[in-house]
Amino acid sequence: MRRAALVCVLAAALGAQAQDRGAPPPDTSVPQQDRSAPLPPDRSAPPQERSMQPQARTPQPQAAAADKDEYQLGPGDIIRIQVFQNADLTLDARVSENGTISFPLIGSARVGGMTTAAAERVIAKALGDGGFVQNPQVTIALQAMRGNQVSVLGQVNKPGRFALDTVNLRVSELLALAGGATTAGADSAILSGTRDGKPFHREIEIAEAFLKNKPQDDLVVAGGDVIYVHRAPVYYIYGEVQKPGSYRVERAMTVRQALAQGGGPTSRGTERGLALHRRGKTGALEVVTPDLGDAVQADDVIQVKESVF
Repeated sequence: MRRAALVCVLAAALGAQAQDRGAPPPDTSVPQQDRSAPLPPDRSAPPQERSMQPQARTPQPQAAAADKDEYQLGPGDIIRIQVFQNADLTLDARVSENGTISFPLIGSARVGGMTTAAAERVIAKALGDGGFVQNPQVTIALQAMRGNQVSVLGQVNKPGRFALDTVNLRVSELLALAGGATTAGADSAILSGTRDGKPFHREIEIAEAFLKNKPQDDLVVAGGDVIYVHRAPVYYIYGEVQKPGSYRVERAMTVRQALAQGGGPTSRGTERGLALHRRGKTGALEVVTPDLGDAVQADDVIQVKESVF
């Protein structure tokens, strides 16, 4: 009690001195905290709770619309769309020919030519901008790849349609998926499709692309392309030959090689009595006496005549 009384007396004396000097009396109340200063972190909270306190986020670079190394959705693809904690929005949708899908609340959304990640961002943005779902988390799973397919026809072991499950697939890789060319198939393939909205047609020499190290000739395929492998060119040989019939025209084959493939002349035949039947440029049939070193062409007919002696 005496201490309290003494403190009051001292405070009154100091106040009187301050009034005499024109200064404001000292503030004996409890000092208030400056609210404009940032609050220090709560050290009393456990480390786990402190780590959950909101922190400033550094801006992340915007994701690319499509990754060239990933599969891009195309017409006919079937996708399953799921929105986290919104089971009623789960939907299996088919990508239409113009690259759009129909989804509840947002209507039509264009996803053709996008990766699944890019399509997820498109749908999530539409749901968020429309105020239908707060902070939507969208997941898309590819159910069936019916778009971006390539047809392989002709002299292959497994003709059919093959989905482009990745990008930058080349003609040789699609032929490998089709089991390769048959024994009657040619060394070349015809690639038809559309490029930049215009019809595209190219004959590709598969053998030369590898034998002569020309990887640029092994073109990249695109969705909707058709690869056709024609029958290998053949020639025909008959007359006084051991094995008459039709045979495949090999690369740079000569008349001598063609005669050897037929088993050579019989005992009654002769190499000097050869006749070559060939269609000319006008389509007319021409008959010439070939040299053994002449090149054989497709649909040539070689006749081995009988020796006169």
